[in-house]
Amino acid sequence: MGDVTTVSAGQHAADQQEPADDPDHRPGQPKFFARLVRALMSSGLATGMSQVTLIVLLTMSVNPTVASAAAFVAGAIPNYFVARRWAWNRRGKPDFKRELLPYLFVIGLGGIASMTLTTIAGWITEPLRIEGFVRIIVLDVAFLSSYALVFLIKFTLLDRFVYSKLDAPKPAGKAAPAEVQAQTA
Repeated sequence: MGDVTTVSAGQHAADQQEPADDPDHRPGQPKFFARLVRALMSSGLATGMSQVTLIVLLTMSVNPTVASAAAFVAGAIPNYFVARRWAWNRRGKPDFKRELLPYLFVIGLGGIASMTLTTIAGWITEPLRIEGFVRIIVLDVAFLSSYALVFLIKFTLLDRFVYSKLDAPKPAGKAAPAEVQAQTA
C-alpha cells in the first residue's frame, strides 16, 4: 500500500514533494520545477504586456528609453502579483524588508538591462537612419532579448534569496486549512 501525503486545500498533489525526495523542500511551496515553469509562464505573460506597451509607445514616436521604462513597469507590476501567488505560493501582505524590497532590487536589475539594451539599440538606429517599422522591430528585439537573457538569473535570485528565506505561508483566518488526503503509489 502506498504512502499517504497530506496536501493543503488549493494545492495539487503533484506540486508537493517529500523532503527526502527534494533537498530544496519548502513547506507550502510547489516543487522546484513547478516554481520554475510557473515563474516562466508568469514572466511570459508580463513580457507580452510589456511588448504591447513598448510597440504602442514606439509607434507613437516615444523615446526608446522612456518607452522601455514604461513597458517594463507595465509587465513588472502584474508579474509580481502573479508570480508571488502562483509560483511561490505567497499570500497576504508582503513583508517590506524581507520580500518587497529584495524583489524590487532583483526586478530593477532586469529593468535596467532592458532599458539599457533598448537605449543602445536606439542610439545605433538613429545614425544609420533606420526608421519606421524596421526601427520598432530592432528596438523590440533588443528589449525582448534582455528579458530572455536575465530570466534565469532573475528566477534564481528570487527563488534562492527572496522567497526561500520567508516562512511558509500562513493559513488565512483562524481555522486551519482544509486538508486533502492523496494516495501516492
